[in-house]
Amino acid sequence: MSPRRSVAEARQTRADILAYGVRLASAEGLEGLTIGRLATELGMSKSGVLGHFGSKEELQLAVIDVAAEIFAREVAEPAHTAKPGLRKLTAMCAAWVSYLERRVFPGGCFFMAAAAEFDDRPGRVRDTIAGLASVWDRDLYRQIRTATADGDLPADTDADLLAFEVSGVMLGLNNALQLQRDMTAPAKARRALGRLLGQPVAAVTLLLVLASGPRFKSRTRHRRFRRARAWLSTAT
Repeated sequence: MSPRRSVAEARQTRADILAYGVRLASAEGLEGLTIGRLATELGMSKSGVLGHFGSKEELQLAVIDVAAEIFAREVAEPAHTAKPGLRKLTAMCAAWVSYLERRVFPGGCFFMAAAAEFDDRPGRVRDTIAGLASVWDRDLYRQIRTATADGDLPADTDADLLAFEVSGVMLGLNNALQLQRDMTAPAKARRALGRLLGQPVAAVTLLLVLASGPRFKSRTRHRRFRRARAWLSTAT
């Protein structure tokens, strides 16, 4: 076997492990990821899985990186070409609703679940999840401030509060879809966002749905946290 082929196969094996890991963690939590379980379910040896990551924590961090790449592709990138301000904010919200409605991750929003799992557990995993959430919150805030400066939102708009309210709608939507199996929840979320933004979200969502691909793509590539954060940012 040539060295080039060996490296390519190692990369593919790592990608396969992470693809399965994202699915598993989405449904059962990051703590459900163990070297032994992945080895058993993927037909590998424990040493074979361990050799790609070194520890359970490194495996968890790698899975978070892949989840961030998927979130960026499904939510941040569709809104990237929109004009900064209200148009981009509306596109971000529309893509976010579509991502939850289409169940891009089998267990609902990966990051909402991970935040609930690790919110009171200090360490690198929690810090990474919190860092990614902060990047997205910052982008919402930036677009709200731009929309306010442009006169598209009232001059007295509290950007922090509006970003908080938008996130609250999304948390409610994820909960309604996952816990209640309420298929009317996306429409309710769009109406709620429309009231908050003074802008219809449904029409933008339809365009995003028509342009979107499969609910979940198993092909993944590892990315360092720094690059995942850059992808999450929709700043121009």
